[in-house]
Amino acid sequence: MIILVLNCGSSSVKYSLFSMGHEEKRLIRGSIDRAGLDRAGLANAGSAWVHQGLMGEYQADVRDYSHAVSMLLETLARSDHSILPSLDCIDAVGHRVVHGSDRFSSSVKIDDVVMNFLRDNLHIAPLHNPSNLAGIESIARLLPNVPQVAVFDTAFHQTLPPHAYLYALPYELCEKHHIRRYGFHGISHSFIMQEAARILNRPAGKLRLITCHLGNGSSIAAIKNGASVDTTMGFTPLEGLAMGTRCGDLDPAIVLFLKDRAGMDPAEISDLLNKKSGMAGLSGYSSDMREILKAVYIDGRSGTLNVAHPHHERSKLALNIYIYRVKKYIGAYASALGGVDAIVFTGGIGQNLSAVQEEACAGLEFMGAEIGVARDLGDGCCELSRPNSAVRVLTIPTDEELMIARDTFRILHTAGGFRRHGL
Repeated sequence: MIILVLNCGSSSVKYSLFSMGHEEKRLIRGSIDRAGLDRAGLANAGSAWVHQGLMGEYQADVRDYSHAVSMLLETLARSDHSILPSLDCIDAVGHRVVHGSDRFSSSVKIDDVVMNFLRDNLHIAPLHNPSNLAGIESIARLLPNVPQVAVFDTAFHQTLPPHAYLYALPYELCEKHHIRRYGFHGISHSFIMQEAARILNRPAGKLRLITCHLGNGSSIAAIKNGASVDTTMGFTPLEGLAMGTRCGDLDPAIVLFLKDRAGMDPAEISDLLNKKSGMAGLSGYSSDMREILKAVYIDGRSGTLNVAHPHHERSKLALNIYIYRVKKYIGAYASALGGVDAIVFTGGIGQNLSAVQEEACAGLEFMGAEIGVARDLGDGCCELSRPNSAVRVLTIPTDEELMIARDTFRILHTAGGFRRHGL
């Protein structure tokens, strides 16, 4: 089964083409950046392109999302590329949809009911859901007979119990306006759960996991017996950990203080909390954790302090705050789970920056997480814990696009919704 996966962001379209069935094979991946802006970049990479020597970058003017998706499909079907004999070979399209509110607790085949919900609820994720919807509508116009599936970033966290997802506001107010903890990065946390179960050779339904998706946007999830029971992001992706430019946990009275004493309006406060806070605001230097680490340590890794760096002190403070919050949530979730089988790091920071991994786990020996020499487990996965560690500590690369392809295949295969063409 040939499945096209689309992730339409606020100004980009990321995509992958998969062959799904007896084996999972990514045929191509790429992105169209700056959609709607002049001279957008169309970048492609993947086994099919590499095999034929066609991996590369292209420049073109892309008017909007519909034009971007149209250009993508034309590129995939170009005779000189031969990635697809024709667009008829695409059996289904899976879409990342950021917010499904409390309406969707799992991925769904897109029909009129789903479309109407998305159109009526663009306000719940105004930076993301409109572009997600644009991608779905574009495919409906260009490939009208191809089934589509919506994979919601919030769905995995719909298993949170009420004591975890409710805020201590008047219950009737929460119920009327659907105010609750939704959680995000659910596609990633779900994928990491499945991969951790495979590596540990145990059913996900019998594991207690703490999954740490650490990147420019960061979240941690507590997963028990295959279900998310708590997560750091809340009603919006602003809550929880300190992030690249987002403040994370904040006393809500500070918002009122900024309004009354600093004379800031709601738009200015939102911009401050989402785009000027976190590592960028604390360090006064950079939102990029790699740059923060270089300002703290000589080699960007735990070791000799880089005290000569002009941004050393505030970068060190920013790093300490970041690590403290990660460690605090790991401890809290260990308590909520009643013990932990594994802690898993993923994301650009979580997977690649050893200093963050080491410092986040330092002092967790009391709960059985003992860090040793990293051991390669294959497929980009590593074990950071010692062989006799009671709590396994792993790094696993996330693959949200593969997770979307898996859900799309599962839903349509079960429902008999494939046209069953393929290559």
